[in-house]
Amino acid sequence: MKYKRVLLKLSGEALMGNQQYGIDSSVLSNYASEIRSIVETGCQLAIVIGGGNIYRGIQSEESGFDRVQGDHMGMLATIINGMALQSALESLKIETRLQTAIKMEQIAEPYIRRRSIRHLEKNRVVIFGAGTGNPYFTTDTAAALRAIEIEADIILKGTRVDGVYSADPEKDSKAQKFDQISFDKAYDLGLKVMDLTAFTLCKENKLPINVFNMNVAGNLKKVCDGINVGTLVTL
Repeated sequence: MKYKRVLLKLSGEALMGNQQYGIDSSVLSNYASEIRSIVETGCQLAIVIGGGNIYRGIQSEESGFDRVQGDHMGMLATIINGMALQSALESLKIETRLQTAIKMEQIAEPYIRRRSIRHLEKNRVVIFGAGTGNPYFTTDTAAALRAIEIEADIILKGTRVDGVYSADPEKDSKAQKFDQISFDKAYDLGLKVMDLTAFTLCKENKLPINVFNMNVAGNLKKVCDGINVGTLVTL
């Protein structure tokens, strides 16, 4: 393994599969199997998962909700996804801990940095739920913040595309894929690798990001092995 400790960022939308909303159990099972493949090698893994398959806070204003209220609803959606992923991992006999930035003791541990690092050292998968616990911050930002706090070697952003392109590859057939790109060039080109707050946090803390297609079997392990998969964003 090239990386000793990684943070995997998954989008909530990815869990929908071909459904309109909710969780596709087959996608969940596939992700759990992919995660097991790297946990078995001794790689320490933390996960941040979005909640867009259930609720997106930014939609709240269109629905008539206050933005802060909507963001809190979105945080609870990430807990639902975290519980589902925890259940899928534990069915494969992988020790998992769900930590939350919002107190809910009956469901998950409160986020405590030292405790999460101790879990990782014991080869337990740690899922960070409820974002940062604050409105106006995305789960991308939560992933960057938690990765820095636990001293992860890299953020692995699992998406449905196979890297970072010069344009949307689903709309532009001439879009160019980057195997590696600097933070500065990605910013200058206006490429949306992560939201700007998360992106800046990673750059300032010299934390690389690898964007790859999580839906291709074996990709997660290849990235952790240091094989060139997707796009590496670095200084």
